[in-house]
Amino acid sequence: MPINKKFPKSNTNKKFGSDNRSEDFKTKPGFKKPSSPKKENKPVGEKIFIYRPDMNVAQVAEGLSLTNASMIKKLMQLGLMASVNQIIDRDTIEVIALDEGFKVQDEVITDVTRYDEMSINDDPKDMVKRPPIVTVMGHVDHGKTTLLDAIRKSRVVEGEAGGITQHIGAYQVMRGTDAITFIDTPGHAAFTEMRARGAKVTDIVVLVVAADDGVMPQTIEALDHAKAAKVPIVVAVNKMDKQSANPDRVMTELAEQGLIPEAWGGKVPFVQVSALKKMGIEELLDVILLISEIDEFKANPNRLAKGTVIEASLDKGRGPVATLIVETGTLHVGDYIVIGNTYGKVRTMQDDLKKRYDRALPSQPIEVTGLNEVPQAGDIFMAFDDERVTKQIASERQSRVKDSEVKAVKKTSLDSMFGEIESTEKELNIIIKGDVQGSIEALKHLLEKINIDGFHVNVVRSSVGAITESDVTLANASKAILIGFNVRPTAAVKQAADSVGVEIRLYNIIYRVAEDIEAALKGMLAPTFEEIVTGQAEVRETFKVSKVGTIAGCYVTDGVIKRDALVRVLRNGIVAYEGKLASLKRFKDDVKEVKFGYECGLSIENFNDLKIGDIIEASQMKEVEVD
Repeated sequence: MPINKKFPKSNTNKKFGSDNRSEDFKTKPGFKKPSSPKKENKPVGEKIFIYRPDMNVAQVAEGLSLTNASMIKKLMQLGLMASVNQIIDRDTIEVIALDEGFKVQDEVITDVTRYDEMSINDDPKDMVKRPPIVTVMGHVDHGKTTLLDAIRKSRVVEGEAGGITQHIGAYQVMRGTDAITFIDTPGHAAFTEMRARGAKVTDIVVLVVAADDGVMPQTIEALDHAKAAKVPIVVAVNKMDKQSANPDRVMTELAEQGLIPEAWGGKVPFVQVSALKKMGIEELLDVILLISEIDEFKANPNRLAKGTVIEASLDKGRGPVATLIVETGTLHVGDYIVIGNTYGKVRTMQDDLKKRYDRALPSQPIEVTGLNEVPQAGDIFMAFDDERVTKQIASERQSRVKDSEVKAVKKTSLDSMFGEIESTEKELNIIIKGDVQGSIEALKHLLEKINIDGFHVNVVRSSVGAITESDVTLANASKAILIGFNVRPTAAVKQAADSVGVEIRLYNIIYRVAEDIEAALKGMLAPTFEEIVTGQAEVRETFKVSKVGTIAGCYVTDGVIKRDALVRVLRNGIVAYEGKLASLKRFKDDVKEVKFGYECGLSIENFNDLKIGDIIEASQMKEVEVD
């Protein structure tokens, strides 16, 4: 007699979404076993299958309470040949799950998917002293790199000094028993880009100024970026070995920028050094340690690590390599880490001298390998003890990036700023660029006097010249509005501002700036008209015509030039003239408009001083509806 016995499924593998109806009903009070075998009249609850990325056949079978053989059979019915260790896609899993009566839900790790936005609160008892993290900034030829090299070699014995060839962008030096971490960034722009992405890695900024050269435009730029970071500043007056050195001049010029030396009753330390002769290096390190002692930089080493990427590259032999600085916690070899949208397992850790480490403490710079992709400088990293969690977080973050790319950029504008100020800081950050220093100073003083219901204006930076991409970067990092007074941005700069959501507002009358800012702080900004830039054209040739004036042969480099447009003549980014078009032609024909990529001839009413290289910017006034 044939045996027709159906063996029950094993109950040992019911980790993911298993059906425990019998146990659930037995535990419910008042449960009575139905006398009829019909189950459709008495729903027993919904069966849930928890999906996570990169699940293989065996894991899905376990979650659906199927044997591996049954799962493979179902895949074959769908036309798929797979082994038990093969990863299958979500759509296939969902088809099989629905066939088995399961509803598919994603595994959600709500506490860590936005770890870069989390504020870590440690018990003060667990906090211990950590080394300060210092960024060195300054003018391009004032000796920043030489000073960094002098500091770096000061902690290496003579036998090793000749072997220092590797550079990982960050390193530690010892002064007695205390360590100091130095970051070698490419410049103030990179420094601010890291801040714009959420990296608060710098504790102290060392501003390098040459004693024989004084304060230069890039010095002021670096100073503005350091002030925006709101960290202590130490001035290193370099090149003191030169006969033409004049440290008093440096102190005077920086005092005019708001850096009052300690010798004059201020709070900013000035240290005289010579990077070339290695003079004053110890004094500079002592000042940094003194500031560190006063500010008490602390971290909790007894937790999973979190920190920032300083540099990253693709090494031919080692794969993706990243230089990290640990902000808090301790990073160990073997830890699973998520960096931005990438993840990996720390395979090796070494410093700039190729010394291997098994762990990295707070403020320690370390170069790691074992990542699946090259991260970006400024990305935040966090360590976890579960590989599955790291993959889930990386997948979640990749999805968020894709979603954000299709959404409009949220602009930092005067219209929206008031609501944001109300919930955060009571100040409106502004960057001013103008044609002359006198106008800028008048505008700056006028804006700083505005004080409405406790809200005030904070001028992050003010300088003469055209609006540049560096200004856009600083505005993005500082959540500031860019105000241009008699200056205009190029098409490339405007595009860069639009891409990151920075608003540029352009004016030629001072009181209108004050009116707009006051209206914004009162929450009543409602302009009646708005100027819309329609295009730009570059003057390639000029022609003098009697009884007509100067005609410019132009090439439209952006947008469209219309016959009825208002125009500005820009020379090196400065507004040279504003007026109206007198004529617009294509060859000999008058036209209403000329689009991007075409040549045209034009003349401007009451203005004949057109020169080759001038930019003609066309705009129109558009009426704005008031809500």
